[in-house]
Amino acid sequence: MRVKTKHSSEWAEALALQALAFIAADPEALERFLALTGLGPDQLRSSLTEPAFLIALLDYVLSDEPLLLSFAANIQTRPEDIDKARQILVGPEAGYDL
Repeated sequence: MRVKTKHSSEWAEALALQALAFIAADPEALERFLALTGLGPDQLRSSLTEPAFLIALLDYVLSDEPLLLSFAANIQTRPEDIDKARQILVGPEAGYDL
């Protein structure tokens, strides 16, 4: 079993799942997230292992400053770490035009 060291892909995936749990703990926030994504509960469950979903989830958190700050405080990390997790999930090749 691999250890989730900070700034590893396992760490980034775990952080994204923590973000989802944080959102899901607030029924209003979860309803808003589902409405914006167009996902239903079953689709949400089946998307949990999809890298694109985890990236989109972190994009959602990063796009809402109050949510970002609240989530970061809740997991006792810096908001920059959430952006770093997103960057790790995207991978080193993203953003380059060939």
